[in-house]
Amino acid sequence: MILFEEIRSLLPQKYPFLFIDKVVDLEEGKKIVCVKNVSGNEPVFVGHFPDFAIMPGVLIIEAMAQASIILFRKSLPTQQNDKNTVFLLASINNARFTKPVFPGDQLFIEIIVEKIVSKGAIVQATVKVEEKTVAKASLTFGIAEKSALV
Repeated sequence: MILFEEIRSLLPQKYPFLFIDKVVDLEEGKKIVCVKNVSGNEPVFVGHFPDFAIMPGVLIIEAMAQASIILFRKSLPTQQNDKNTVFLLASINNARFTKPVFPGDQLFIEIIVEKIVSKGAIVQATVKVEEKTVAKASLTFGIAEKSALV
């Protein structure tokens, strides 16, 4: 299990944009299962929607991406995995949202590696609440040196 303090050190995102609370299962290079506790105190619910709070789909996709980054950070060799490396979301395919996510829900985010190469990866992501799928997507990532992007 990976707890919040280590998650913060693995992700480039910081408050209020962290969407992983805990890692409950990890098979390096293969899969990860993360938990996101959706709180009604999150800033997004001030505007989405004031009278009927629903977690935006784009933030569910962001949680999928963050879970993937943790998997990559724990799986890749050191030379591809230092602080100068950035994981870039290159594409989102076949995204489906099947049920709304509300404050109080606990998301279980499962990422399964479909393909991983030296400069990128494709993963299949599924998000569940109480064993019911609420979202799924195929995500493609590129891996680059920060200095090559400026």
